[in-house]
Amino acid sequence: MLFKVVVLALCFVQAAVVESSKFEAACPNPSTITRSDLKQHPLLDAESFSKVSGQLSAHVLNSTSLTALQKHVIFWDRDNDNIISPYDIYTGFRELGFSIIFSLGGLLINLFFSYPTRLAHSYLPDPYFRIYVDSIHKAKHGSDTGIYSSDGDLRPYLYDEIFDKFDSSGTGSLGVSELFRLIGKNRVAADPAGWSFAFMEWWTTWLLIQKDGRVWKEDLRQCYDGTLFWRIREDRMEGAGWRQGYGWKDFFESVGTGRTWKPWELEPGSMEASPNAEEAVSMP
Repeated sequence: MLFKVVVLALCFVQAAVVESSKFEAACPNPSTITRSDLKQHPLLDAESFSKVSGQLSAHVLNSTSLTALQKHVIFWDRDNDNIISPYDIYTGFRELGFSIIFSLGGLLINLFFSYPTRLAHSYLPDPYFRIYVDSIHKAKHGSDTGIYSSDGDLRPYLYDEIFDKFDSSGTGSLGVSELFRLIGKNRVAADPAGWSFAFMEWWTTWLLIQKDGRVWKEDLRQCYDGTLFWRIREDRMEGAGWRQGYGWKDFFESVGTGRTWKPWELEPGSMEASPNAEEAVSMP
């Protein structure tokens, strides 16, 4: 009788260990998870993925196997297949708070940058206009800041140089006029494509992260290394919403209240706060 009890107890313990292992496999430790782990754990539902996404992004972005430029764009490669499809671009911009129209306009990124990244794999264009993350450095264009090297690595001294030269206020930030001076200074001859790309990139950056009408140094640094996008996503999903940026809501409220498109120039309290924190900033 005692022998049977011991055998049953051992079987119970073994079953418990097996079930525990299955649970750990389905819900891995966020501090050790990698992007490829998601493919190996199909039992992870959307809620579980949401809980570990912050730690996942931190783990990936701290990886030394990725270049700074790859970390900058990997936010849009959620399934870790080395490919950013037009749908990935659209959903990524939507998660950052941009409107449907603006997110659809983001598909121009695939239109212009798919073939340069495709060249590392084939001379034939990708029929689905997909962008390849491993060769994203081939999509570098002229008339840019040069902060990313030709290999996609970050050049911190050039980043600091931007603020040394153009931060006329000494606040560690760049206003609209200073950004225009920066774009103009980087223009090279006979490069209309590069001029256009640079303008669109800085315009999108300003719309996303401006605060008090200025782009702040730390926010811009996080934009370059990719951590900013995950922070915005987390704030919009779990926090009080992303409180920076500029959208149609800001434009119409400031024009209606103070006859200016610059809400930061209005007196504090002259614009009522939105009752819905998630809609505090509505991108164009």
